[in-house]
Amino acid sequence: MHDFRRNDYDVTNSVQVSSTLAVCAAVRKMFVALWPREPFDKVEQAFDDFDTLFGGRMPGYLGVDTVYHDRQHTLDMTLAMMRLLAGYEHSAEESARFGGERGTMALITSLFHDAGYIREATDTQHRNGAEFTLYHVTRSAQFLAKYLPQLHMQAWVPIATRVVHFTGYEMQLDQIHLDDRRDRKVGHLLGTADLIAQMADRCYLEKCRDRLYPEFVLGGIAATPGAGGVVKIRYGSGLDVLRQTPHFVRVARTERLEAAFEHAYRFIEPLFGGRNPYMEAIDRNMNYLERVLRSQRWPLLRRRPPLFTTHEDEMSMVRGLMVNHLRAVWA
Repeated sequence: MHDFRRNDYDVTNSVQVSSTLAVCAAVRKMFVALWPREPFDKVEQAFDDFDTLFGGRMPGYLGVDTVYHDRQHTLDMTLAMMRLLAGYEHSAEESARFGGERGTMALITSLFHDAGYIREATDTQHRNGAEFTLYHVTRSAQFLAKYLPQLHMQAWVPIATRVVHFTGYEMQLDQIHLDDRRDRKVGHLLGTADLIAQMADRCYLEKCRDRLYPEFVLGGIAATPGAGGVVKIRYGSGLDVLRQTPHFVRVARTERLEAAFEHAYRFIEPLFGGRNPYMEAIDRNMNYLERVLRSQRWPLLRRRPPLFTTHEDEMSMVRGLMVNHLRAVWA
């Protein structure tokens, strides 16, 4: 089955993670089975609003234009989050379970964890959402603070705006203060879902090379001007990103997935008879990348993932912005 997994489907090749309707239906099925007395209407509304925001139809916003953090990534992550929630609820003692209301908050936070990449319609300073990379999670928290009251969930604003920081690096994880241990566990699941959905993507390697590198450039991460006109290079090209990906994945697994997030990825396993299709897919990606790096046969990375941004020609637009940005840095 793995050989025939479609590029915009989840690790089980059963849910089209480029489709808001398909992911919403899959999440609804698990949610209702898990919390039969909890209304699903707020989560359903959040899926609809996510589609409107990322599709460029929400008043005041321009839609998603980041080519790595596109609509598929968020939907893939939210499906993983629902699976983690289900596995946790089945495994935890009754006093430690989340319950439907906290689960609703967790799913809505997942849907908007990358809302900080979306530009406002009045923004004339930024050309692409990737320019917010270094502080996009803070912007996502600001979006959630405005959005949750629209669903009459204002009581969850202090929690959601902290929990979302488990998906980024803008706050030290031990500096995220939460009074309830269950909320911290939600953060573990959220950070886990974000990482495993990305790294298990069938086209993760091609996306790192072709899409993550431009975001790093526009976000001021790949190359930065230093003192005396010296340019500091962290990533010299998309291939350079790939060369550093095995180290990133090893660190993400040991320091985040296993240590900081306390092996939360294992909550996937009760749903799959003890297997973990996400970790298996990550291992396959890394084994293939190691083979490519050893042989230097870059044409082996030949998958062409579809792109789910507001504009169809976003990739060429981003490449042009990237070239202009690099020229400015070197100038």
